[in-house]
Amino acid sequence: MSSSAAHRLLLVHAHPDDETIGQGATMAKYVAEGRGVTVVTCTAGEMGEILIPELEHLAADKEDGLGEHRKGELDAAMAELGVTDYRFLGGFGTYRDSGMKWHDDGHAIAADDIHDNAFWHADLTEAADHLVTVIREVRPQVLVTYDEFGGYGHPDHIQAHRVAMYAVQLAAVASYRRDLGPAWDIAKVYWGAMSESRIREGLKRLREAGDTTTFEGMDPDGPLPPFFRPDEDISAEVDASDFTEKKLAALKKHATQVTTDGPFFALSNNEGSLVWGRELYRLVKGTPGEVGENGWESDLFAGIPAQ
Repeated sequence: MSSSAAHRLLLVHAHPDDETIGQGATMAKYVAEGRGVTVVTCTAGEMGEILIPELEHLAADKEDGLGEHRKGELDAAMAELGVTDYRFLGGFGTYRDSGMKWHDDGHAIAADDIHDNAFWHADLTEAADHLVTVIREVRPQVLVTYDEFGGYGHPDHIQAHRVAMYAVQLAAVASYRRDLGPAWDIAKVYWGAMSESRIREGLKRLREAGDTTTFEGMDPDGPLPPFFRPDEDISAEVDASDFTEKKLAALKKHATQVTTDGPFFALSNNEGSLVWGRELYRLVKGTPGEVGENGWESDLFAGIPAQ
């Protein structure tokens, strides 16, 4: 169990595949180092698109079997990364993928029709209590989740952020819900991030090589989506370049959602280790540990004694 390791990381994500896209290399690195890694996934991604034509019958408006299938994809991806402690918030099926649509401004917003038990409609305290139970059991020193915009506006990403940040506070209160376990104060909280300067460099090289379809519509010198952050916003870089291939192998297991023709794999040949193997974070709670010449920590557990 992750709770027996001296250093323990908890990641809170919205759907299967988000964890691997965001922090797959970090997870594989920390597992290899003997650190505890726990992943909490808030929904099964029932409303996701399906990139495999022969599985289109699983769609929500047909057999509605995508969530169960993505649960299997998550199993396979976690096996690639070596993560053995992964759970669904409140148990599988407690919260359903809320779905999404695109706003005219280019970011995601809630879909028009939302299921009764959609995560976006979850009671915040109830959902946070499910996570408080995990926090008090695992006793992580570090938690990773999304920023307040959920990266690109997906309602489930935003809700995962809200639930995670609230649960961090509640879990630390000794007098709060003693039945959920002894209080635990998480030392450091990070939001996942991507470097604006690095993606511009990667895009520039792709465009110079004649690739105009990867991240189509994004100009190396133009405006970028909000999940790309200027370097001064970044606090930590985990160099897990040696685990880039594990991350990409895990991504392939999420086959209904991630295509090998997509940007992750288009960038993997010449930019893979830099873009996908060196994962970035913003510190939002806790004290920074030792930093390098670039002013960034190289380890999420920097400054935290093993306990």
